[in-house]
Amino acid sequence: MLRSPRLWIGAGLIVAVLSTVFALLYVGGNVDPKGNLRDLPIALVNSDNGADVQGKHLNLGDQVVSGIEKSAADSDSIDWQVLSRQEADKRLGQGKVYGALVVPKDFTAAVTGLAGPQQKQQVARPTLTVLTNQAAGSIGSSLAGQATQQAAHAASAQIGKDLLSRADQQGARLAPAAQLMLADPVSVKVAVGHPLGSHSAMGLSAFYYALVLVVCGMLGANVIHSQVDTALGYLHSDYGPIRLRKPVQHTSRARTLAINTVVMLGLSVLMGSLVEAATVGLLDMDAPHRGLLWLYSVATIAVVGVGVLALLAVFGTPGLLLSTVVFVAMAVPSSGATVPIHAMPDFFRTLAEFEPLRQITDGARSILYFDAQADAGLARAWTSMGVALVAALLFGFGITRLYDRKGLHRIPRPADSANAAEPATA
Repeated sequence: MLRSPRLWIGAGLIVAVLSTVFALLYVGGNVDPKGNLRDLPIALVNSDNGADVQGKHLNLGDQVVSGIEKSAADSDSIDWQVLSRQEADKRLGQGKVYGALVVPKDFTAAVTGLAGPQQKQQVARPTLTVLTNQAAGSIGSSLAGQATQQAAHAASAQIGKDLLSRADQQGARLAPAAQLMLADPVSVKVAVGHPLGSHSAMGLSAFYYALVLVVCGMLGANVIHSQVDTALGYLHSDYGPIRLRKPVQHTSRARTLAINTVVMLGLSVLMGSLVEAATVGLLDMDAPHRGLLWLYSVATIAVVGVGVLALLAVFGTPGLLLSTVVFVAMAVPSSGATVPIHAMPDFFRTLAEFEPLRQITDGARSILYFDAQADAGLARAWTSMGVALVAALLFGFGITRLYDRKGLHRIPRPADSANAAEPATA
């Protein structure tokens, strides 16, 4: 066997393709997030009421917003969304923005107060607030935090230039300390825009939970496929030195798939229940909607399992490799759970539109972080699972019925063998 070129070439081609595909997909989607960053949504909130200065109404918050929009015109990495504070909080609570930059109500009054007569006394510096959103993804929230802080410091520097220029025009003599303060007058405060519980893996528990559901669906389907084939006599079982093989029960391919599907649906209840019991019950993972999470877990495992069983029924042994590529190799890097979709190459953005793990993760995020809001990804997750289930059933049963009609049985039936051996007569 070891001298057989066919063995080495066949196995070598398969492992070569798999190792190359996994390396290109896993590393290719995450290797350069900043370089691939495009249209990362960040809220820009101007709550500034303005102030009357020398008989004129001044609103420095408007200047901050216009300055950020002007500087962003030459780059498409950030999608600054000018929103009210209420709408910004809503989108933070749905995971639709990765962060926010908030200009407070008294911003103009606080800035102009620095250059007023009272500036000789100790006065509070004006503040711009950066809101983070780890629930939308830790790396995405980090990228948004860097962009908002950079924009805030740039706005502070521009305001400082204006204040110093105004002081020079008025002939004011400023102490060195006052000049330093006016050169960078605005302090930047970082706060949590959408708080998470302490047992949420800093915004990654939804991804890991979704990944567990997908893996359970895949492994469960392979175990069920093997056990049913063993029970039908198509495979033998090895238990150490003991080999067991049952008599073959000739069954159509479609009926075999039906048996696998029913067992998969039944055992999905067991697996989904145990996954939630282990993560929420034993590990105390934050999960406010436990009943809905249980239903979602069972449904996800069932849909993934039925999809894998359909691939195994149609393609046989290559179906295992195909399901690994579809549900793991292409799914994990395009899930948007670690590196956001907005920081990935276009190929992975396209994959994310239909890859199951992206939809499953968004649904889990909605249940775990966003109060199970439909607009936060839950509605799309349910819809995607429904479409995937129908597609898997139609594909699996459609092709296996075709195999059956053409007589492509897994093992020739005795009657077929006898007919084949019987000589033709006139």
